[in-house]
Amino acid sequence: MIKTTSLTKSFGKNIVLENINISFEPGKVYGIVGKNGAGKTTLFNCLLRLENHSGSIESTLGTIKNITGYLPTDPYFLSHITGKEYLKLMSNARNININNFKERNIFNLPLNQYAETYSTGMKKKLALTGILIQKNDVFILDEPFNGVDIESNILINQIIKRLKELNKTIILSSHIFSTLKDNCDILYYLENNSIAEGIKKDDFHIVEERLQGKGLKLNELDF
Repeated sequence: MIKTTSLTKSFGKNIVLENINISFEPGKVYGIVGKNGAGKTTLFNCLLRLENHSGSIESTLGTIKNITGYLPTDPYFLSHITGKEYLKLMSNARNININNFKERNIFNLPLNQYAETYSTGMKKKLALTGILIQKNDVFILDEPFNGVDIESNILINQIIKRLKELNKTIILSSHIFSTLKDNCDILYYLENNSIAEGIKKDDFHIVEERLQGKGLKLNELDF
């Protein structure tokens, strides 16, 4: 289990996260939702120790950075590194020996091509493939569905379900609420720098209504 206690993060005088108390258990999918700028990515960076913060983060699974695969919104790749070389780098980072990357190429990517020439969606799929071959225990997926085609969206949904079956801990964010409803067991709604409670599947409509806003009547707008 991963647990945060009174996690708080500020940039100067600007408080982004305040008194965050949440937990993540294996075998469950958690969604972090909130409007743009709510602090979702900052929370992920704190969990991964990429940002300094106050409060504590505890893990019964081991050192978080050693067991977590992180898919950022916009993956970065070194210049002149092929898709295959990137996957080799990712496997070496976990001391995993893989001889045939063709069998792991679930998105059918051109692995002999430089990753920097990939489209946005292809880069995201390469980065996701990289953390999958590492056999991590925890997966943090920041907007995994953005920028990829419909076929890949379906496959990513299947991947998340399979990771859950394997008793992995999955934490994701998405602006596509239907993907959260389909995949998540619990939603954490980030608003006004904090999270009040974890919302279970039967009450997901409450979060959807908050995200849509109150009092907006489209039939009264003149486009």
